[in-house]
Amino acid sequence: MTTPVRPTPEHPWPEHPSPERAAPVRRTIDDVLARARARLTRLSPEQAYDRVRSGAVLVDIRPSEQRAREGQVEGAVPGALVVERNVLEWRFDPASDARLPQATGYDVEVLVLCSEGYTSSLAAAALQDLGLHLATDVEGGFVAWAAAGLPTRSD
Repeated sequence: MTTPVRPTPEHPWPEHPSPERAAPVRRTIDDVLARARARLTRLSPEQAYDRVRSGAVLVDIRPSEQRAREGQVEGAVPGALVVERNVLEWRFDPASDARLPQATGYDVEVLVLCSEGYTSSLAAAALQDLGLHLATDVEGGFVAWAAAGLPTRSD
């Protein structure tokens, strides 16, 4: 019996798994989250605020229902782009026909904000997978942003 293929930095996932691969590698969501965060230089809300003031793009990926529950109908943070998670990669891929005007290249600093900083880590890692090497997220998400007394708005 052949040992299952496991990706490593030296040997990433094969494009076409070999037929002898016995079983898929199984991970918990905690494993996936840890792997994503290991690639990120996560920012505190205060650090993110400073980066936004220096030109980084802050992207709120919370669904509209969640923004409404948290008291934010149209954008939690003044100047933040609201891009729901299900279309994030298409909006920031510089090669996509569906990209936003802010997706000018692979050196755009994209800071992803979700409610508590979990989904944003996975989303930022997905942007890095596209080549946006400066993508990261905000530790603690919007909850931590608001708790830090940083600007928010209610509509």
